[in-house]
Amino acid sequence: MFVCVFTFTFPAVSQTGCVNQNTAYSPGEELNYKVIYNWGMIWLESGQSSFKVSSTQIKNRTIYVFNGTGSTYTSYDWFYKVQDVFESYVDSATLRPLIFSASMREGSKKEKHNYTFNFQTQEARTNIVRGNKPVKEDTVKTTACTIDVLTAIYYARNIDYSNCKKNDTIGMSLLLDGKVHPIYIRYLGKAPYDGGLLGKFNCIKFSPLLVEGSIFKGGEGMTVWVTNDKNKIPVYIETPIVVGSIKVKLISYKGLRNPEESKFK
Repeated sequence: MFVCVFTFTFPAVSQTGCVNQNTAYSPGEELNYKVIYNWGMIWLESGQSSFKVSSTQIKNRTIYVFNGTGSTYTSYDWFYKVQDVFESYVDSATLRPLIFSASMREGSKKEKHNYTFNFQTQEARTNIVRGNKPVKEDTVKTTACTIDVLTAIYYARNIDYSNCKKNDTIGMSLLLDGKVHPIYIRYLGKAPYDGGLLGKFNCIKFSPLLVEGSIFKGGEGMTVWVTNDKNKIPVYIETPIVVGSIKVKLISYKGLRNPEESKFK
């Protein structure tokens, strides 16, 4: 629910090539969010989400480990229970994913996804279980830049937006639901964001196109605010969903790689 999924194609792409250098995050970073649900006149703080970065060593290579979780508060499980856990292992030298796993419960839907990437052969092995159905295994062709949905969040934080003009789009390649999709995010310019107790931030805004599914509507309704500095941390997200809309607000963070140059004094 809380990982931004976007897969529609768009004809004009302003940037090409892979992002392969990380300047935005480092092991020890942790970002925590609250999720506010709106239905008509009703506003409810209904869930929480957290994203963490750690690292490990595999065959003398430093590997980033991304962990993303999202869940509704237990008091709202009767309405629509969400319990999602995502994990990605990513080569720190190339920012290409090696292994991705996801365990998702959203309402009555339960799924588990496991992907193993091989960038030498440009393919990925997928293993998907939906509810009580048999395991579905496949091998799909990838590109030199294909990433998973959790890695996409960290990938987007290393994009250079300095030369973007409003409505420019930035292309990416995403392995989602066992298929590779050409995707993009639309740059919307700069704007301030008031984070309350966290302070006021100068931000970059962009809009991913959402996949229509059990929660999200398809289309361009989502808007993301990230800090306009080297960290590019997401501070605020708003998006319509199938019933109502949600707002996702940063409530705490630690372990940032760079100084907070986007904060208003």
